[in-house]
Amino acid sequence: MKKAAFYTLGCKVNQYDTEAMAEAFENAGYTLVDFEEAADVYVINTCTVTGLSSRKSRQAIRRAKQKNKDAVVVAVGCYPQTAREEVESMSEVDIIAGTADRHMLPVYVEEFLKGKGRITAVEDIMKKRAFEDLRIEKYKGRTRAVMKVQDGCSQFCSYCIIPYARGPIRSRPHEDVLAEVHRLVEAGFREVVLTGIHVASYGRDLGQIRLPDLIRMVHEVDGIERIRLGSLEPTMITEEFVAEAARLEKLCPHYHISLQSGCDEMLARMNRKYTTEEYAKAVELLRDKIPDVAVTTDVMVGFPGETDEEFETTYSFLWRMRFAKMHVFKYSPRKGTPAARRSGQVDGSVKEERSARVIELSNRCQLEFNRRFVGRVMPVLYEQEDRDRKGWYEGLTPNYIRVLSKGDAGIVGNILPTKLLETENDCILGEI
Repeated sequence: MKKAAFYTLGCKVNQYDTEAMAEAFENAGYTLVDFEEAADVYVINTCTVTGLSSRKSRQAIRRAKQKNKDAVVVAVGCYPQTAREEVESMSEVDIIAGTADRHMLPVYVEEFLKGKGRITAVEDIMKKRAFEDLRIEKYKGRTRAVMKVQDGCSQFCSYCIIPYARGPIRSRPHEDVLAEVHRLVEAGFREVVLTGIHVASYGRDLGQIRLPDLIRMVHEVDGIERIRLGSLEPTMITEEFVAEAARLEKLCPHYHISLQSGCDEMLARMNRKYTTEEYAKAVELLRDKIPDVAVTTDVMVGFPGETDEEFETTYSFLWRMRFAKMHVFKYSPRKGTPAARRSGQVDGSVKEERSARVIELSNRCQLEFNRRFVGRVMPVLYEQEDRDRKGWYEGLTPNYIRVLSKGDAGIVGNILPTKLLETENDCILGEI
């Protein structure tokens, strides 16, 4: 039987897309194998959010051909969508596809094997107006399901290539979302993560339903015990939204609210549509109304023109906000974006130093946040055995604290009351 292997770079949306593409290959008669094994087809679902992401995508493509020189190598996703000519210059690639019509990949492979030669299927994503029906019908044994409900972004932050890679906002019809939630319940999932490229914009293209409406609909589905949200914009965190969120008991008290910079001048240059005080108000609303809430964020360092003073302003704001965790990115010029054309590109060594400082601050803030819950009993959804400790299992609290507890395979997939004993690195040791 033919074998197909997949490699995913990037975000949770890419993870969902990969699972859907893998299912399409299974339906076409392929057996799925690990990427490190010999396969007849290798599919690399690429990322291009940073220069490093693009480089890792190229490395994965080359590695696939090295594993089996006769295999069909497919490069798909954001990197080919935005840099088709770069990918076409790679001799290792047999099929090149963008971020549309990915359900067609098994057909492209068959056409290639019939002698059609290299296939390039990269369309103008900016013309797409409908959500691609790239769905998952069969589920692998996860306890927490990532579900894509939206694609595309129309924000056009000055540093970001993603609107060009993913196209305009396209929302998944709520009927399709609810049908998949019911399938997840039948498959035994306890938690669903509603995600998208810009999930806060869900429904703007549909006319009536918005993200809060969708959350309420999912909340009403029996069997799902937790709902978690992907990254949100601070402008979405209104008094009305927070009041509704506090009422929905299944909605996890964990909000990832993208910041990028704690300096208003930087935010303006980035084309972010809020100020630091507006952001702080959103965080204060959440913390005031939702007990135990965890607020996490993204921070970019080294944006063109970022002065020492502006970085220190950002650092002070981050310390003031005391995030539960920060994802730190060094700015990387993306061809075609306004920021790539700006003067004042920051030296790499300066980016490294600033990144290290913010990561150290993030670690301190995360430890401070976790310590608040030591001694508490909290519900933990156990997901898998820890890679490094046999007999220890890891799971998540509703507010996204990673917990390690002794147990056996029978606890996987269950939400169990767990006494939180002591912090260890980025997690808490627990006792069931």
